[in-house]
Amino acid sequence: MRPSGRAPDEMRAIDIQTGFTRHAEGSCLISFGDTRVLVTASVEEKVPPFLRGKGQGWVTAEYSMLPRATHTRGSREAAKGKQSGRTQEIQRLIGRSLRSVTNMQKLGERQIVLDCDVIQADGGTRTAAISGAWVALRLAVNKLMADGAIKEDPLESKVAAVSCGIYQGTPVLDLDYIEDSSADADANFVLLEGGKIAEAQATAEGACYDEEGLLRLLRLARIGCERIFAAQDAAVR
Repeated sequence: MRPSGRAPDEMRAIDIQTGFTRHAEGSCLISFGDTRVLVTASVEEKVPPFLRGKGQGWVTAEYSMLPRATHTRGSREAAKGKQSGRTQEIQRLIGRSLRSVTNMQKLGERQIVLDCDVIQADGGTRTAAISGAWVALRLAVNKLMADGAIKEDPLESKVAAVSCGIYQGTPVLDLDYIEDSSADADANFVLLEGGKIAEAQATAEGACYDEEGLLRLLRLARIGCERIFAAQDAAVR
């Protein structure tokens, strides 16, 4: 039995509130159970220096965790003067995930920045951030198309992410903090609608696992992402 009482293939409740902030071109508050992430999409009519004059755009992300998003207060990274390795790794993952479904030529010479701020953490903050970032990006692109700034839709697919792990010998879907902190193995999968894999991160922490164990985690991830895709579709529709 999982600590939450969920079945092995059961997601936490997914909730996506769009238009959560007033000024951003796209925004949402996404919740996976008690994990809550605020995501905003900002359109900038410029691109990084390495893309100037190439007629294509860029999608990138920044990630942060508010000081009291966890059980004890963490210091603001801005106060420390540098980002942690974990923060840099997660925001690069978010950026790669969104670029995997974006046609940069159709976006035009502009940049969309996704800011992902964890308000409350209970496991799966990076996966919630990726899943919410797609919604904010979709809304920002819809605004660009409505305003006539771009003529063709640059988003080629939905993208979502979910965590899986082996907890007390059983593969389970969408780990919360209690499970994540004591799992034998932990994995994060970033999947495109239709089944393609954008990225997979899998680590044995308490015990190694075999190929069948990895495939079982992937199968659980597909179940979870289908549910996230449905929630994303409902949110933007």
